[in-house]
Amino acid sequence: MISRERILEAAARVYSKHGFRGATTRLIAAEAGVNEVTLFRTFGSKGALLEAVLEANDEGDRVDPLPAVPVHPENELTEWVSAHREGVRVLRPMLIHAISELDERPEVADFACRGRVEVHAQLEQYVARLQENGLVDREADTFAAVTMLISSVMGDAMGRPMSPDSFPPDDEAARRYVRCFLRALGAAPAR
Repeated sequence: MISRERILEAAARVYSKHGFRGATTRLIAAEAGVNEVTLFRTFGSKGALLEAVLEANDEGDRVDPLPAVPVHPENELTEWVSAHREGVRVLRPMLIHAISELDERPEVADFACRGRVEVHAQLEQYVARLQENGLVDREADTFAAVTMLISSVMGDAMGRPMSPDSFPPDDEAARRYVRCFLRALGAAPAR
C-alpha cells in the first residue's frame, strides 16, 4: 500500500523545486514512485494535493508555545524566536513559490500567512502576560512591537541567503531581535 505521507513528501519536494505550475502530477507521481491515478484517487485533484502538502508543512504547530507564566522573557522569547526562524527557513522554498504564485493561486495566501497570524496571536498573548506581571510597559504599542519582531524573523529567514551581511550574525540574531523587541515594550534591560 502506498502511504499518503510518502506522496505528500514527494509532492513537497517537487513543489519546492518547481512551484505549482511546474509541479505536474506526472513529476509528483514519479517522485513518489506511484502512478498518477493513485494521486487522483488519494487526493482528488492537483489543487487538493497542494493544499494537503501546505497543511502538512505548516510549521506553526511544531514550535513549543511560550510559557503561560513568564519567568525569563529574554530567554523564553529567544528560544521561541530561534525555533520559528528555523521553521520559516525550512519552509523558505515553498514560501517563495507560494508568494510568487499568489496572483494566480490566491488560495496559497492562507498557507503563506497562516503561520504569521498564529504567531502574532501567540506573541500578543505572551506580551499581555508580561504586562499583567509588570515586566513590560502596559502602554507599549504591543501590535507594532509584535509586528516588528515577526517581520524581523521572516525577513531574516527569507532574506539571509541573498544578503547575509544585512542581518546580525546567525548565532546572535534571535537574541538581538528579542532584546530590541523587549526594549520596544519598555522592559528593563536583562542583567
